[in-house]
Formats: sequence, structure tokens, C-alpha cells
Amino acid sequence: MKLFGTDGVRGEAGTFLSAQLAMRVAMAAGIYFKDHAKTKKILVGKDTRKSGYMIENAIVSGLTAVGYDVIQVGPMPTPAIAFLTEDMRCDAGIMISASHNPFEDNGIKFFDAHGNKLSEEIEGQIEAIAIDEEKLQFAQVTGKEIGAAKRIDDVVGRYIVQLKNSFSRDLTLQGIRVVLDTANGAGYKVGPTVLEELGAEVIVLHDKPNGFNINEGCGALHTKDLCLAVKQYRADVGLALDGDADRLIVIDENGKEVDGDQILGALGLFLHKNGMLKGDGIVSTVMSNQALEDSMRDHGLVLHRSNVGDKYVLEMMRKQGINFGGEQSGHIIMHDYAKTGDGLVSALQVLALLITSNKKASQVLRPFELYPQKLVNIKVKVKKPLEKITGLKKELEAIEALHIRHLIRYSGTENKLRILLEGKDAKVMEKQMNHLVHFFQGQLNG
Repeated sequence: MKLFGTDGVRGEAGTFLSAQLAMRVAMAAGIYFKDHAKTKKILVGKDTRKSGYMIENAIVSGLTAVGYDVIQVGPMPTPAIAFLTEDMRCDAGIMISASHNPFEDNGIKFFDAHGNKLSEEIEGQIEAIAIDEEKLQFAQVTGKEIGAAKRIDDVVGRYIVQLKNSFSRDLTLQGIRVVLDTANGAGYKVGPTVLEELGAEVIVLHDKPNGFNINEGCGALHTKDLCLAVKQYRADVGLALDGDADRLIVIDENGKEVDGDQILGALGLFLHKNGMLKGDGIVSTVMSNQALEDSMRDHGLVLHRSNVGDKYVLEMMRKQGINFGGEQSGHIIMHDYAKTGDGLVSALQVLALLITSNKKASQVLRPFELYPQKLVNIKVKVKKPLEKITGLKKELEAIEALHIRHLIRYSGTENKLRILLEGKDAKVMEKQMNHLVHFFQGQLNG
């Protein structure tokens, strides 16, 4: 059984991601990390889903059963777990979250001792251990070798200091009014705290998690409330996090959402102008708009494209010696300050850009016009390999003849097919999208 997707182990809590599976995966991870152990401590955090209690206890049971001590830090953003794993000298870190997915889902993400996401090779080794009954049984310890667990509730202060260190001491947020939507998720405490300590006037939305309302009509995927609030309060900018606070969506002062590629472009040029951009450009994914690539080229920079997924962005950043990259969806990696996408680090850099430019968000955050692009997600019954779909090659050749860029792939975390089309003629592209959607509905759901 395939356990790991594009971002850890993820699925519906209680069915695919059961307590038994969580414990088995935790034991397997413990067995793997013990071979590289220095401290025999593993950090465990979670977002605000009710199922986090079940999964957390199962993970603690699995880790202690193979001899690991566990530090539980409660609800905390994913990037905080990456930072704290290294900062607290743990052998590994585990984040329990399904990110932007609805509350019914949950997931398990792993970080190594340096706060980096695991490679596919290491995930494969852990997966192989998880299905090896003999190895799991043999690895369980007894007596004094059984691990212990303790909960520490005050480590959030370390992460807050790290966030503030990413914001220049020469700047202040005094006089800036921000509306922040925390998605009833893991950033509901730390987000407002950081912005207020740096001097901003903060209006907070959706900061009362109840275990079921994470991402529900709010946060990075649902910005309607935020757009209205920015206009209502006459704010300078609106910021939306997702459930585990590793993603950022920005709303300008007019209540309009800024495209993720435009944010990447604006921040990339900001870093370049201030001599803070390392390497020959920035990294994004094959999903990014061609206008971003053209804008980078116009400024003497290169857009390197990776596969979809922030860990692939980070892999290419390392390979190219680049310190900035991200995804159109709002995952932004400022590698000088964070090992993974961090919505709050990104938010502070957006605010720094606004302050230093002395311009409105609508002016400075859109350094180029996007080419018409459309993304449609189709729920599918089965993920039939694309190369085995009869007639698909002919359909794509017809689209390419119209000078339309296409990217078609299955989601790594959901039963969905994602269709992305991009072209300079919006009407032609729309017609082709409707045709493709009908084609795939017949092939995959007929």
C-alpha cells in the first residue's frame, strides 16, 4: 500500500489514516531515525483538527514503543515544527496536519534533524519498514528502554523570536493596519502576536478553532470574508493563512486577491534590488504563469521550474544555489529564514516591501500582468495513468497547435485531476478547457 504522497501521509482520519496506521508509521519512522540518532528525542506538533488528538496519541505510542522520547508542543504552524526540531536538537520532527484540506482529513509530515522535509528515498525506506511486521515486532523495547513523553507549552516564544528576526530591525509596522485570517488553524495565536509586537494594528478573523472549523469558509482557500473586511476596516493589506500556516494569500487595499505568481515576482525583485537574492534567479513550479518567467528574464533573472510541491521547489533551490522560491498556491520559501514554506515569514516580507516602497499594495504587488490562465479540478473515481487514456495525445496536440500551454496531473493528496491551461487568447482557452473537462469526465468518471 502506498502511504506517502507529495506531502507526507494524508487521508481521511479514522478510515485511511487510522490510529493503527498512525502508530505503525510512527514506529517505522522511529526505527529509521534510531539508526541516525543523536538525542533519541522527536518533536511532535499538530494543527487544530479534533482528529489530531487521536493521531498524536497513536504517534506517541508508536515512538515510545521503539524507545524514543517524545516532546509534544501542541497546536503550532508546520514551519514552526521544522524550526523547533533543529533548535531543540531533536532527531526528527513530526507535524500532524492536512494543511488546507477540510477537517475530516489529517496527515503526518516528517522533518529530519535539520528541519528539512524528507526525500522520497527516505520516505520509501520508512514505508518499507511500516509494512514489515517482523521488523516492527522486533524493534519494540521493554523495561527501562521504553520511551517517555512530555508536553511543553511555552516553546512558541522561540518561534516568535525567529519570525521577528526575519524582519529588519530598521523597519516598524507602526501605522500599518492589517486584517489577518488565521483559518481557525495552527497560526491562530502566533500570527496576531508577531504582527502586534512589531507594531501593526491587527484585525483578526477566524481565530476560534473548535476542532471542526479549520479552513471552513476561511483562510487561504476562501478569502471572501477577508476581502470584505479589508475594505470595511480600510486596511492597508489583508493576509490569509491556511490550516497549518505554511501558505500565504494576500489581499490588496481594494479588497482584491493578489495572484501568487505576482507575489513571487514582487518579492523576488524586492530581494534582488536589496542585494538579498542569492543565485541567478528564483524557483517556482511548472504551474506558474509564463508572465512570471518573462518578468524575471526582463530583469536579468532566471525562473527555474520544479515539479509541483514545496519540497521539490526546495530541492531545486538547493541544487541551483538559490534562496527564494515558491508556488503559485501561496507556499513561499525564504530559505535564509525558514526551511519550508512559512506564511508568516512571507507576510513579514510582503509588509517590508510595502513599507520600503511607500506604495499601496495594489501598486507594488503586481509588477506584471498575468497571461490568461485557468485551473480546473475534477473529482475522479480512479487515477488512471494519463498515458493510458485513449485519445488524450490527440487532444493535447490540438491544444498545442493553438499555442496553449497545458499541464495535466493528478493531485498527490486528493482524488482529483488538475487541468491547467494558459494562453494569450482567453476565449479560445476557455473553449478548450470546457472540451477537456468533458473529455476527462467521460474517460475517468464514465
